[in-house]
Amino acid sequence: MRNPHAGEPFDTSDEQIAGALLDVSIPTLMLSLVHMSGDPELIRGRLKPAGLFLNEVQGYMTEEDKEEARGMALETIRHYRDGGCPEPEPISAELLHEMMAWLVCEDVPAEYVPMLMEEMGLDGSDARRLGAPGDEAAREAFPVVVIGCGQSGLLAGVRLKEAGIPFTIVEKNAGVGGTWWENSYPGARVDVGNHFYCYSFEPSDGWTEYFARQPELQAYFESVMTKHGIERHVRWETEVVGAAWDEGTATWSVRVRTKGGGQETLVARAVISAVGQLNRPHIPEIPGAGTFAGPAFHSARWDHAVDLTGKRVAMIGAGASGFQIAPTIAGDVEHLTVFQRTAQWMFPNPNYHAAVGPGVQWALRHLPFYGRWYRFLILWPGCDKGLAAARVDPDYPDQQRAVSELNELTRQMFTDWIVSQVGDDPDLIAKVIPDYPATGKRTLQDNGSWLRMLTRDNVDLVRTAIDHIETDAIVTVDGERHPADVIVYATGFHANRVLWPMEITGRDGVDLRSMWGERPAAYLGITVPGFPNLFCMYGPGTNLAHGGSLIFHSECQMRYIAQCLDELVVGGHRSMEPRQAKYEEWHDRSQREIKKLVWSQPSVKHSFFKNAHGEIHILSPWRLVDYWSWTKEPDLADFVVR
Repeated sequence: MRNPHAGEPFDTSDEQIAGALLDVSIPTLMLSLVHMSGDPELIRGRLKPAGLFLNEVQGYMTEEDKEEARGMALETIRHYRDGGCPEPEPISAELLHEMMAWLVCEDVPAEYVPMLMEEMGLDGSDARRLGAPGDEAAREAFPVVVIGCGQSGLLAGVRLKEAGIPFTIVEKNAGVGGTWWENSYPGARVDVGNHFYCYSFEPSDGWTEYFARQPELQAYFESVMTKHGIERHVRWETEVVGAAWDEGTATWSVRVRTKGGGQETLVARAVISAVGQLNRPHIPEIPGAGTFAGPAFHSARWDHAVDLTGKRVAMIGAGASGFQIAPTIAGDVEHLTVFQRTAQWMFPNPNYHAAVGPGVQWALRHLPFYGRWYRFLILWPGCDKGLAAARVDPDYPDQQRAVSELNELTRQMFTDWIVSQVGDDPDLIAKVIPDYPATGKRTLQDNGSWLRMLTRDNVDLVRTAIDHIETDAIVTVDGERHPADVIVYATGFHANRVLWPMEITGRDGVDLRSMWGERPAAYLGITVPGFPNLFCMYGPGTNLAHGGSLIFHSECQMRYIAQCLDELVVGGHRSMEPRQAKYEEWHDRSQREIKKLVWSQPSVKHSFFKNAHGEIHILSPWRLVDYWSWTKEPDLADFVVR
């Protein structure tokens, strides 16, 4: 069977190939040529990328060098095509490491190479897939309930099906996608390049944008679900309200509420929670909100029956969702008033709304390993480099402004971008430049659309606090009335209420919510002592603010969980849970580490990363390579196995 990453054979004409090469990433193309020709000298000459930056896929090569590379590529591709598009011979590990370093213009440390090779899967294998554990009878006696069918719950279903373990996915919505089902507001799109924001084992050559919008993302997860036959395992429009552990039978009784309001109980040997952290909308309690006469809704519960054309719209909140909504609707509404507590730092990204050209799609589909190297190219700059800019130098002066010299350089880069887009408007500049260190909150992506939107005549940015809401207006504390026909709450989620509002009861009747309080924790973000055979995906301490992709984290977590299930099934064990000491040591170590990073700074206020005490329990402070290593295989010495 042909390696799926070797590309589909083609008979494209020279003229069509030449046209396709006008779109592609030239450095990525050159590595594909090495595979096609078997000649590493192609990347050992003068033609090479000149630098690395997130989302800069041409490596700052000059137009002259890119044109020369296209000519060389056309000759190599023609020869490959005329030879019948044979599957390229495998390349040595040493040469692959050299190719990595060449593409990103810097050394790739040896500790990263195994993780990157696994992520790229150049040999066509899926290293994170596990075989079926034990015999069929043992597997059939071990049913699993998965809570949620977003990206992590769907992944759990795929892996459980591959392992031959019976499972039921319980999903409160009517379709797959989680975040990408619920957030259908205008302008909703991913802020991680979607050639990386997809499963490593299910790449897509059909993306129409580099940062896909919600409908395309939801359709991607739908296609994965269909391909792997997961839908028949899903209970749609059914919500888990609670789960209780029975020590006598070593089972979980999972209580669900159906669409009609009735309740049922599902019995499982293990439960995988895949509910995420950003799925329970938060609407602030504002005096008078209930008296507003017009439509009012949360961004994650967008009312598509409301036509905003010609309306006066008030949007409360301007974080990640509001940042996307406002530029999309500003041209249609009569007036848009944006209420923002704190300004947001943004990463300049000219490609944020850019379409993927047909040439790139052709290369992804046909050129050997082009898609794998492109995935690596957008992964590496955002892998662990963000931690350096986030790390606090305690000796750096003026911690309100920046936390280190590198963080100050990041601040200057972000500020230069803001000023370049806003122009000569000192009042607006003062409103949109944050007064806290760069990357202190979720850093947003901007191609200029947000900042240019703020310069429109029909848009006002209000930084004054809201006092109350009236039937047709929002009134700020300075007494000014801001008329509104519609209110959009882009006010985020209850991110720190992990697994809420489910009632999870463990051994001896311990309630998980009461045990956690405002400090949720799980060993490696996955398991909790006293709650046997309960596994979390996207659990406490696993959200990412410094780079990477939640899908990458989910794949690490599910491989770890699958191996735990393997141990339970093959070993004939009743249960497993982490040792209390390991759990506490992990949480303490994570807390010490996260306090060294900018997100914990007192100057960073109104951050959903923080709980009411200013502590952070939902973010990962760790390098991706460390988390990958720690979750590669469970250490049974860390667990109590019964």
